[in-house]
Amino acid sequence: MAKVFIYPATSLILSDLVARYGHTPLSSATAIRERIQTAGIESVPLQITPEEPKKGLRWAAVEVPSGVRGRMALYGPMIDSCDAAIVIKDSDLAFGCMGCARTNELVKYLVREKKVPRLDLNYPKSEEEGTRFVAAIKRFLEGLGGGK
Repeated sequence: MAKVFIYPATSLILSDLVARYGHTPLSSATAIRERIQTAGIESVPLQITPEEPKKGLRWAAVEVPSGVRGRMALYGPMIDSCDAAIVIKDSDLAFGCMGCARTNELVKYLVREKKVPRLDLNYPKSEEEGTRFVAAIKRFLEGLGGGK
């Protein structure tokens, strides 16, 4: 069973697919859920503690915006522990503020540098592309071992 990092953040369907094929999905949705269910988060909409941007310094320099460092406190540990990754490109869901754009670039760079098996796919724009999208993910996950 592989730990599969999923990016972008809102890929809940991908988390389900990864789990269905016997692997452990690593996604920000899971990391955020753990944080908001843990005592100590006083401001749930922020979903981080004041310590998170400090933790993010491991992956992003002090000169980058604190929002990037805060996001990297979520993504960094998942990237470090992943055995494989699925990265969806050109997703409307990944669009956001400059902090998000910088985080997107940093996350993709760190995943490439990790040199784990990686599946890069374009976000599907039609039903036909969606079918090919899911089939490619299925082949990738089956190739990692484990299985249903």
